[in-house]
Amino acid sequence: MKTTILTDQRVLNRIQRLHDDKMEINRVKLAHFGKYDTDDHGFIYDPDFHFTCETNTPDGAVRGPVAIGKALRKYLHDIPAYVNPASALAGAWYNALNNLVKVCFDPDLVPQALRDTWKKYDTYPGWSAMNHCAPDVTIGLELGWGGLRKKIEYWRDFNAPADTSFYDGELEYIVGVQEWVARLAARARTMAEAAEDPEEKKNLLDIAEMNEWLTENPPRTLREACQFIAHFQSIDRVYFMGGALDQLDELLRPWYERDVKKGLVTDDEVVWYIASLFFNDTHYSQLAGLTPDGSRDTTSTMSFLILEAMHVLGIPANIALRVHDGVNEELLRRALAYTMEDGSGVSYSLNIGTEKGFARNGYPEQLGRLRKKVGCNWTVIPGREYALQDCTRANLAFAFKYAMDDLRSEEDRTLEKLFDRFAYHTGVIVDSIKEGYDLHYEHKYKNCPEIVLNPFMHGCIERGLDCSQGGVDILDMNIDGIGLTTVADSFAAIEQRVVEEKRISWDELYRVLDANWENAEPIRLMMKNIERFGAPHSRADKWAVRIRDCFVAACKNGGTPKHNLPITPGMFSHGNVYVHGEHLPATPNGRFDGDPICHSNEPDPGFARSYNTFSPSLKATAVALVQPGYGNSSPLHLDIDTTMLAKEGGIEALIALIHTHNHMGGTLINLNCLSKETLMEAHADPSTHPDLVVRVTGYSAFFASLSKEYRQQVVDRFLAQGQ
Repeated sequence: MKTTILTDQRVLNRIQRLHDDKMEINRVKLAHFGKYDTDDHGFIYDPDFHFTCETNTPDGAVRGPVAIGKALRKYLHDIPAYVNPASALAGAWYNALNNLVKVCFDPDLVPQALRDTWKKYDTYPGWSAMNHCAPDVTIGLELGWGGLRKKIEYWRDFNAPADTSFYDGELEYIVGVQEWVARLAARARTMAEAAEDPEEKKNLLDIAEMNEWLTENPPRTLREACQFIAHFQSIDRVYFMGGALDQLDELLRPWYERDVKKGLVTDDEVVWYIASLFFNDTHYSQLAGLTPDGSRDTTSTMSFLILEAMHVLGIPANIALRVHDGVNEELLRRALAYTMEDGSGVSYSLNIGTEKGFARNGYPEQLGRLRKKVGCNWTVIPGREYALQDCTRANLAFAFKYAMDDLRSEEDRTLEKLFDRFAYHTGVIVDSIKEGYDLHYEHKYKNCPEIVLNPFMHGCIERGLDCSQGGVDILDMNIDGIGLTTVADSFAAIEQRVVEEKRISWDELYRVLDANWENAEPIRLMMKNIERFGAPHSRADKWAVRIRDCFVAACKNGGTPKHNLPITPGMFSHGNVYVHGEHLPATPNGRFDGDPICHSNEPDPGFARSYNTFSPSLKATAVALVQPGYGNSSPLHLDIDTTMLAKEGGIEALIALIHTHNHMGGTLINLNCLSKETLMEAHADPSTHPDLVVRVTGYSAFFASLSKEYRQQVVDRFLAQGQ
């Protein structure tokens, strides 16, 4: 049995049923899809569900607000009305709309030359990206679905635009949600009529009455607020896999306090509500943090109850805990204790790098405190900021590859010439992404508007503008650099072995790289076995800082060329290190052709094996050293052997590491605490641990759902004794 503060066995039984139902849903999905390398989304796979809708373009696509609004409305009409009798809430989604019909940008909008640049440099440009901003859910909680419909109708009449398609599309979507909620209520009533167990019957009747009310009206209770959020989560995922929420404890705290004061709910029942919300989907949200003025921590009883729901339910949940000097110590300790018990848990979003870094863009620090960790690696101000984080990949390893190609024909080869060419190619990559963002700004609202999020953003409905075109006040587009460690270790290896020690010539280096190290294993090991990035005071650390500075300067040397949209640098690879290394030739750090590049800005596995010290501390120091510095994340992943952790101080060591990383400017820590035996057994045969949950690259997933390559990333990062 798990450690828990819950005492109501009825609640524990219901949560266990939700856990078991989730495992069966996951088994069915894996039988069909084989693997699942992203967030463990809460959709239901139904082989009998098929969807078609009217298209409105010559290429058979659905584009524009009205056509998409109608498609969403029809989708919500066609999907089964899902009600789980063990849940406090109704609703689920069955697939993403863009997986069922062609909902996409017009590909002819991007010039071929720009496409060629992105392909050459293995770049994810971010243009046409969806959803990577966050809603202010309080807008919906205050108005309800009926109130949102009336608000849209009011501003359509007030603004009286010549083209009403923005408002017409939003209305189609909202009315579709209302119709779907009514179907959920009807389904719950039908199930209640057939239910034999009195408790189950009552629960289903409560769900029916709740959804009948919410079809038109705003929530009145905490449970109804959770039900409204579950509605939003489902439709948000349907439209291009949206996944951001808000600071969940503060969002729900007023509802909790009112219900407790009225005697309407117990803490155990609240945990069941939240567990039901997590069962619905793995949307990202945050716990705790400072008030905007910085005067106090926002931890409340609700923070602890959300943490408890995540722990007792035991399925993936994307919750972050905002850490600062005054963070509630009991909450932090309990979060770490649950991570050590469960193997995974919350991520740790750090306030100094996140909040003070954001202020370096020219914003008040108070705005930085409003940024919530609501994405895989990213933070944003819910309802007020459009940032598109985690949508781009500026592959610095390819900038290095072309720099090496440029230097090949030089007679007088030097490291400075190599770095100059690297900086040039880095600039080409960044500038191409900026150019794509201008196209995004000009065309997104006409192709794939943020139709689901717009009603939950401040300004969009009032102005009649999509949040991508100025509907919100803050637009600060993100560019993520990747491959830093691969490049830094390569520069350091050349500096040491070629330039200083002259163990190998430039010509011989080119020869063995071209041959992918064939018949040159001693040379490869010589190049690899230098003091790599992350080793204390290594030359690779100096190169890493210089590379970081080069990338950040390219991002910050001006906005986008046409519309001057501001750019904020980040450095995050997600789990796509195999994809981004697949076409990259061998590199001077000893990497083979086609091998993965480094993970975000982290030292490569094995960097600390020669040091008799607590290697997580070395890794944390390295990641802090190369933060991009403007508030966007470069996360630290720690996968720690519980045996080693116990010897090194347990929770106390982790608390010290988290606070130290925060003060060094770190932004995010993703933590897994597992025994080496459990991890290796699950990797060899995932069926032995079907409900083992891990943090992969900021998101939470069942280890058994991941492909072998994604599981290998966690295994490679694993830090055991002697590493």
